[in-house]
Amino acid sequence: MKKNQVLAASAMLGLLGVALGAFGAHALRAHLLQTGRLETFETAVKYQFYHALALLAIAVFMHLKRWRGLRIAALFMILGVVIFSGSLYMLCFTNVGIWGAVTPIGGVLLILGWACLVYVGITQKPGRTRL
Repeated sequence: MKKNQVLAASAMLGLLGVALGAFGAHALRAHLLQTGRLETFETAVKYQFYHALALLAIAVFMHLKRWRGLRIAALFMILGVVIFSGSLYMLCFTNVGIWGAVTPIGGVLLILGWACLVYVGITQKPGRTRL
């Protein structure tokens, strides 16, 4: 992924997080309470926001440094959010339980994204910052 794509993905995840959070809090609240999925929906929104912010930090580092692993970390996180939060949203919207079985795949991808950042932090030497 290119650095501008990571920035755009971060912004899109943040934008959708605000929109879905507001939609869930207002338009969907009665449905989520009735189905017992309010907490699930809130978890999906929280994880989406956490990783939107993490992607924003990755995008900044990509602009400043040429550290190997940042692109892979970003890709894992984007896919992870789409699958993790996306499957939870689908579970909330449809109340079809099979979506809950997809969620751990997204969780593993998110973990891999963080593991890539650990790798970058351990292996990359601080050098001059590109401006």
